[in-house]
Amino acid sequence: MRESVQAEVMMSFLVSEELSFRIPVELRYEVGDPYAVRMTFHLPGDAPVTWAFGRELLLDGLNSPSGDGDVHIGPTEPEGLGDVHIRLQVGADRALFRAGTAPLVAFLDRTDKLVPLGQEHTLGDFDGNLEDALGRILAEEQNAG
Repeated sequence: MRESVQAEVMMSFLVSEELSFRIPVELRYEVGDPYAVRMTFHLPGDAPVTWAFGRELLLDGLNSPSGDGDVHIGPTEPEGLGDVHIRLQVGADRALFRAGTAPLVAFLDRTDKLVPLGQEHTLGDFDGNLEDALGRILAEEQNAG
């Protein structure tokens, strides 16, 4: 069985109303982390930056504004199916990208063939892995404190 799906998509990095430029963005989905999609942005002059967020968030954002935290995705037009905006935020810093819906749908279709949406829980011991990860994080915080 294949373990991952990858695609490269060109997106517009919207610096301001007047300035934007196209950048390659690598999309990656891995069976080992079945709920997440990773986007690696290759900005000129900077090291690549990777964001991970829910696959379902990406899917939902194609049709209607979605996202409560640092990642917001939504169609650029109310009718949808044209382009989407992807807004990433860390504190007061924000980055806005515009991507075509079609390559994102094609990528999500490939991830669905690998792990059907809603079947992520059938892969491995997700709760056990989460419990182990939380235990490590708490131990590190106690050692640092």
